[in-house]
Amino acid sequence: MSDQSTQILSSARRFRVDPWSITAILIAALMVMPIIAVIWFAFHPTDNIWPHLLATTLPRYLTNTLVLALSVGVMCAMIGAGAAWLVVMYEFPGRKWLQWALLMPLAVPAYVGAYALVDLLEYAGPVQTALREVFGWTRPTDYWFPAIRTRWAAIVVLSFSFYPYVYILARAAFREQSGAGYEVARALGVGPIGRFVRVGLPLARPAIAAGCAVAMMETVNDFGTVDYFAVQTLTTGIFTTWLQGANLGGAAQIAALVLGIVVFLVTLEKVSRRKSRFFSSARGQRPVSAVKLRGPVAWLAMIACLIPLSVGFILPVTVLTSHSLVAREWMAPGLMKALFHTITVGGIASVLTVAGGVLMVYGVRLSGKQLPRLLMPVTAIGYAAPGAVLGIGILVPLAAVDNTVADTVLNITGYDPGLLLTGTAAALCIAYVVRFFGIAQGAADAALGRVAPSLPMAARSLGQTAGGVLGRVYMPLVRASIGSTLLLVFVDCVKELPATLLLRPFNYNTLATRVHEKASLEDLTQAAPAALVITAVGLIAVAFLARANR
Repeated sequence: MSDQSTQILSSARRFRVDPWSITAILIAALMVMPIIAVIWFAFHPTDNIWPHLLATTLPRYLTNTLVLALSVGVMCAMIGAGAAWLVVMYEFPGRKWLQWALLMPLAVPAYVGAYALVDLLEYAGPVQTALREVFGWTRPTDYWFPAIRTRWAAIVVLSFSFYPYVYILARAAFREQSGAGYEVARALGVGPIGRFVRVGLPLARPAIAAGCAVAMMETVNDFGTVDYFAVQTLTTGIFTTWLQGANLGGAAQIAALVLGIVVFLVTLEKVSRRKSRFFSSARGQRPVSAVKLRGPVAWLAMIACLIPLSVGFILPVTVLTSHSLVAREWMAPGLMKALFHTITVGGIASVLTVAGGVLMVYGVRLSGKQLPRLLMPVTAIGYAAPGAVLGIGILVPLAAVDNTVADTVLNITGYDPGLLLTGTAAALCIAYVVRFFGIAQGAADAALGRVAPSLPMAARSLGQTAGGVLGRVYMPLVRASIGSTLLLVFVDCVKELPATLLLRPFNYNTLATRVHEKASLEDLTQAAPAALVITAVGLIAVAFLARANR
């Protein structure tokens, strides 16, 4: 009888309701729900236009997307890894500030860089105008100038916007390598290029592959840049099929294809570094010593680092500043309203995202159950999914909930509350939370993992509840990391364009959508102030990122 009682008690403990496990599972379900909705709509369309898409536009969408992603991945690898190698391995003029300045293009959204490049190089822009004045040309047929709004121009803009993802990871990888290997290679007569190709590059390959995967996923997600350059990709196809063609099923089918590409990129990145294992042979390995360059070579190294910084940051900011000096937009009510919307929606979303990430990680650690632990990596899929995909997966289910609630309230009370979720900014907040939850979850997991297990155990032994341990032990110790994560998520919310365009209520603008609308009307002067505000917010995040990676 005692053995049977023991078995019953152990079974009860195993299956008892654990609030922290339930919290983690509910958060995971919320994060995965939009992806499940997209897949459901794709396989159960009301009007299956997949054969029509295959015969008409889908090959063009897919070709452009793959060419953009692969080209941007290769260019980011070359620019990011090359710049990281120079600032880690060599001393040259300006190296100390360039190693942090090379992160600045992250502050400028890619679509803003596209607007600036077209404004600078188009027929009425300053470059072609100066050429006509100098050489006396009067008509477009008098000279040849490359077309600006093309696929290759989009590749250039996206590459110089996303290379910092590769740069920051490659720089960390090069810095962590032992200087002894390079000294041996140098003693054996291997030149600078040989040391990079045969020693540095193989050791840093996992980091470079991870950075390239992120850059390629951001390329697949991009809408503003490719739309402005009139390049039809899978993301623009989602907008066209859903908004112009009024076909949700077709848009969901394209979105499912985009998800397949993203999953393939993530899998390829993990497989590429699965067998890569590098260990230090000594506990106190000698760090890499930067070689001081002299003469023209030193200046060439500085110029090589200045080129990506100039194209990705200095050029767009200069163009925007020149327009903003003559803009009357600074005090426009529309700009102030867009700024207020951006701060409120981005602030609420970032707080909810980080709070959810902390609760998810803490719940998984506390419960010790297998299901929440298996679900935790799945919650990061939103960060890989493009905003347009999440827009479909969020808007339609929320609209169904909205209509059900409104009809129920109307039938019971006679009062029509309207659309409480899709008719307000609530849908935007949900989209931002799902889109950037992976950032918060990863940061919370790393931060809570740095707390010594003995501290929460001591607090529990003194009578603290699980919630008390989180609030009184963990949070004071990880406050700095949580604050930095809040800022990073907020900045990403400020720059997010595709999901915002799909989910914003009518006549509701954020800074990103205001820039897009004004620039689409070829009015960069009115778009410049909002774009500069976005860039300023991004620079604050870059400063924190640089400080964290010193």
